Amino acid sequence: MQRQLPLRASGQTGLAIERERHGRDSGELRRLLNSLECKQDEYAKSMILHSITRCVYLLEAEASACSTDDIVLVGSMLDDKDNSVKIQALNTLKAFSGIRKFRLKIQEHSIKVLELISTIWDSELHVAGLRLLNNLPLPDFVHPQLRRVMPALMEILQSDYILAQVQAARLLSYLAQKNDLLYDLLNCQVHSNFLNLFQSTQPGGLLFEVLVFAERLSEGQNSPHYRAVKWHYNEQSLHEALFGDESRLADRLLTLVIHPEEEVQIQACKVIVSLQCPQDVGVRPSSCQPSHSYFNNGE
Repeated sequence: MQRQLPLRASGQTGLAIERERHGRDSGELRRLLNSLECKQDEYAKSMILHSITRCVYLLEAEASACSTDDIVLVGSMLDDKDNSVKIQALNTLKAFSGIRKFRLKIQEHSIKVLELISTIWDSELHVAGLRLLNNLPLPDFVHPQLRRVMPALMEILQSDYILAQVQAARLLSYLAQKNDLLYDLLNCQVHSNFLNLFQSTQPGGLLFEVLVFAERLSEGQNSPHYRAVKWHYNEQSLHEALFGDESRLADRLLTLVIHPEEEVQIQACKVIVSLQCPQDVGVRPSSCQPSHSYFNNGE
């Protein structure tokens, strides 16, 4: 009987939407949340959470009428032993994060989400968790945990699951803009074939995101604040892969300038400009001098 409840609830969503169009609260979202509080098996919890996620997106008034206690209830599902329940709970929190009044409460789960994506190797969980994090402003108190999970994020970026790679690149681009995290990020160890991410055969969406990531890193390392310190990097570090003397990033960028997708072309050009122009205070862009030998041979 428990396995019938979520399916029946899902079938009622259409009627609930119709009632909301006429200004009436269907009560459907509240019924689902109440049923989540009851003892359910993993399958039932997963399906109920899926239905709650749909209702949050489709029944705006009812979703806005929910309380922070409801967010706490959904967040508690992140501790469930079943990964499918965790994934659905992440998706539900992502849906609720679109409502401003819940964002601070959902932020409280950021450390837990980072723990999940760094300790469980599940591509769907990675996508769900990273989508949630990318939809939230991450407070400073999360930075120590972000520093600890950088190696895991880098592994996800270098995996072969495109959706997870795209989301990881977006989060890493955000981290690259944080002064207190930049060195740890640049010194993070990467695979020897890291630059394969910049091959023209990669999907355009992924290429665009890794190019944005490269631009953020280049801007960060060229900032006067960062250049004021002499940093030392590991031989297998991200810095050496992208900006070291033996890096072949220039070759990758030059092939992407003629990529079929315009946004990839433009972003590749932005990376080239950022590599050539250190952000010295008081120096106009037109007078930038090349900071690296990448493009000094007539290219």
